[in-house]
Amino acid sequence: MGVPKMKTKVSVEDYLAGEIISPIRHEYIDGEVYEMAGGSDNHNRILLDLAGILNANLRGSRCEVFSSDIKIRATRTVYYYPDLLVSCEENPDDSHFRNEPILIIEITSPSTRGIDRREKLLFYQAMASVQEYLIVEQDKMKAEVHRRQPNGGWMTHYFNESSDTVELQSINLTIPLPDLYVRVKLKPYVPFDED
Repeated sequence: MGVPKMKTKVSVEDYLAGEIISPIRHEYIDGEVYEMAGGSDNHNRILLDLAGILNANLRGSRCEVFSSDIKIRATRTVYYYPDLLVSCEENPDDSHFRNEPILIIEITSPSTRGIDRREKLLFYQAMASVQEYLIVEQDKMKAEVHRRQPNGGWMTHYFNESSDTVELQSINLTIPLPDLYVRVKLKPYVPFDED
């Protein structure tokens, strides 16, 4: 019988230093490093259209939109690369990540859907600065906004009709749901689809 190998944990400092020189992005969770996969064409279409809409909306504001090259520090030992984030931080600790995003956006894929809706949702809701978390499906017209309430609780709003308008109160923006899916090749509708 072989001897089990111990997996070595990576320190936060080593992770951050490595990310500056690495050609591949990695997320960091309590000493474990996870390589990020590339996105599909639908993912990229949604990301670019949303980034353009957000950037135009924030022009003249102190808040900025950042794409998936800027990570967030969810806790002292958890770092994620959301697809998009909006931050109003004037002088961040580090130009490679943000500590206080107000809006976080993830565009799901079959491999990330569960993580986006469970693990990341819990971490993002625990961040005091986060006011909204938008999850966008890439293969069907479906989105959800998790919004912090004045009492500190969270409410989720679902959008899946072509007549729906997604409201992002954190940045005073409404987006018709079909505007998120320009040139996106959607899967045919399947009744009772659990996703």
